[in-house]
Order: sequence, then structure tokens, then C-alpha cells
Amino acid sequence: MAASRDAAQQAAQTVGPVPLVDAIRDAITSGDFGPNQRLVEAELSEQFGASRAAVRNVLVQLAGEGLVERIQNRGARVRAVSLEEAIEITEVRMSLEGLCAAKAAERATEDDRRALREIGRKMQDAVATGDVLGYSDLNRQLHALILAVSGQRTACDVLERLRGQNVRHQFRLAMHPGRPHVSLPQHLDIIEALCDADPESAEAAMRRHLRSVIDALPEVERPQPRRVSGG
Repeated sequence: MAASRDAAQQAAQTVGPVPLVDAIRDAITSGDFGPNQRLVEAELSEQFGASRAAVRNVLVQLAGEGLVERIQNRGARVRAVSLEEAIEITEVRMSLEGLCAAKAAERATEDDRRALREIGRKMQDAVATGDVLGYSDLNRQLHALILAVSGQRTACDVLERLRGQNVRHQFRLAMHPGRPHVSLPQHLDIIEALCDADPESAEAAMRRHLRSVIDALPEVERPQPRRVSGG
């Protein structure tokens, strides 16, 4: 029991104002540490200014979250998620985010609706100007706002973990040529249903959007032919 408490306290060490576990988790989910990258305790200890024992316990915790893979006698590395698993994760998201969209439609205040419409307007501007990174960030903001408004804390916790596992596939999809033009009308349909306080339409629109993501993932992950430069 005491050992368990010690591990939790070590994982809770901070990097500045941020708990160590959150700092390393964010480095993985933001792509700073890539798939299959080795996570060396001594290097992480120096990078984050924490003890090796604290780093070791964080890696154990993140392995439990599915972000890290621990290999016997070889240490730890960022776990790579296959296309098949990415599709499964998105199928789970489709159910949970559909539920959250329905709940958000029931709970949204006028301030929430204004924020949703503002994100929708900015998304249209980003697509019109070709701002792919800006659109990707607004996409993240929209989904996060819907989850927050829904009040579904359990679903939000599960979805946050799944988002971290699937970050590489999400980023590649966001950067895929033409994807914003496909997803923009889907997002606007979600926003419209939320602002109309229509739970059934909001859930259906969210599920259609994530079904589109599932359909697009195999194309995004397909190896692209290498260009041969002319001489």
C-alpha cells in the first residue's frame, strides 16, 4: 500500500506548474515523441527535471493508458497504433461523441451557441484561406467544446484517452489534401443541430462525421507513390 502511494506521489511531481505525468503525456499526444520512439528514463529525467523513479512510474501509468509500450529488457517506447486499431477507436468515438452531441444539444446555453457559431465561422474562413493548421486547431476546439457542454464526464475521460492514442492518425487525416472541404459541411451540420437544440439531429450529424473519418482513414494511411524526378 505504501509503495503504491509512493508511486502516485512520484508520478505527481511537477514540471513547473504541470504534473510530470501530464507533461510527458502531452509530449506524446502532441507528437513531440513519435510512434515507436524509445523513451529513455535517464533522458526524460534530464529533459523534465525529475527523478528517474518518478519518470519510471509515469511510464507505467502511461502504459496503462495505452500510450506507452514497455518491452522486457528494452525499456519503453511510444506505442504505435495500427490502422485497424485507429478505425476501432473511431468507431468507439462515434458512439460516445454521438451521445455527447445529443446531451450538448439539450444543455447548451445561449453563450455556448454563440461560441459554437463563432467556431463555425472561423472554420469557414480557414477553409477559404487554405489555413489547414488553423482549421485543424478549430476542429479540436469544436469537439472539445461539445464534450464540455455535454457534461458527460465519464465519456469525456474515455475520449481523452482515445484521442491520445490516435493522435498520429488524426493529424495525418487533418493534413490530407482536400479533407477540410469534406469535413467543413459536416461540422456545420453538427453546429446547426446543437444550436437548434435538436438532440437526435446532433447525434446523427456527429455519427455521420465520424463515419466519414472511418471511411477516409484507409486512404490517408495508404503509402503514396514516390515521385521520380525528371532528368
